[in-house]
Amino acid sequence: MRSFPTILCILFVFLSGKIYSQINVAATLPIVTLLDIEPTGNIALNFVAPTEAGLAIVNPAVNTTKWINYTSAIASGGATRKVTAAVNQVIPGVNIRLQAAAASGAGGGTLGTSAGQVTLTTTAVTIISGIGGAFTGNGANNGHMLTISLVPNTYANLSTRTNTPVVITYTITE
Repeated sequence: MRSFPTILCILFVFLSGKIYSQINVAATLPIVTLLDIEPTGNIALNFVAPTEAGLAIVNPAVNTTKWINYTSAIASGGATRKVTAAVNQVIPGVNIRLQAAAASGAGGGTLGTSAGQVTLTTTAVTIISGIGGAFTGNGANNGHMLTISLVPNTYANLSTRTNTPVVITYTITE
């Protein structure tokens, strides 16, 4: 008669090739296109009157308090994305300029490339291109810092204004 340990070893060898388990995992990654400006809220850019006759008006200090944050998951083989900007109205005699800096902060993936400084009009202009699967991180100091400035373009077209609201609309598209 065989000993119990021998029978147990034979049984384990026999069963070791027959016992297994498997699990199927279904993974879904949706197409994602999200964009926001951080922090929220308005900014004020005000020209300053010169203190001496014959001098030009003083341009407002540039504003660098806003950041573009985005998340992008594109379809396999899909085109890269871009961010455009446009204003709801132009101010006669004044250029509204915008520049998105290179991406910085906590993000990753294929972050977009700045188009450099652009002058905004009511027609959308690309400010960031080449966005692939990426995320910038959330909030200020993540993503692309925006530099917004106002400069006169034609003094003959300038006229006095008070609190003229100009809305900049940002759009992320393929």
